[in-house]
Amino acid sequence: MAHPAIPRILELATPIATDLGLEIVGATFHTNESPPVLRLELRNPIADTSLDDCERLSRALEPVLDEADAIPGAYVLEVSSPGLSEFLETDREFTSFKGFEVTVTTREPHKGKSLWQGSLLDRDAETLRINQKGRVISIPRDLVERVRLADGAE
Repeated sequence: MAHPAIPRILELATPIATDLGLEIVGATFHTNESPPVLRLELRNPIADTSLDDCERLSRALEPVLDEADAIPGAYVLEVSSPGLSEFLETDREFTSFKGFEVTVTTREPHKGKSLWQGSLLDRDAETLRINQKGRVISIPRDLVERVRLADGAE
């Protein structure tokens, strides 16, 4: 269960992150640590998330949280990247992982199957293509529920 302060923290942090061209993708407040630790995870949607991105958000957010008294008492603010997700979502991720082994899950069966495995070829507005043992499989993009990096691909 999320700490009750998280909604207020996100309400304050999200517009700041947006102004910096960043997205907040997670927030946790660890009250079992001394002092408590507020961890925010962010993503840069157009480039690799850098240490500079984390520092910019931290410096911009600290005074706002303190002024709003969103967290009473002493705490530590940690801003980081969530790291590599096993699921591909953005065009940039599909380009970066071209040639990697993936598992594609479809919302409904395509050619009798809902689970496809193969090497990622590409994705355009209509189709996701994988190579399955030398055979190109084209899956309509509107049927694709998710694309996951296969084990060992990371």
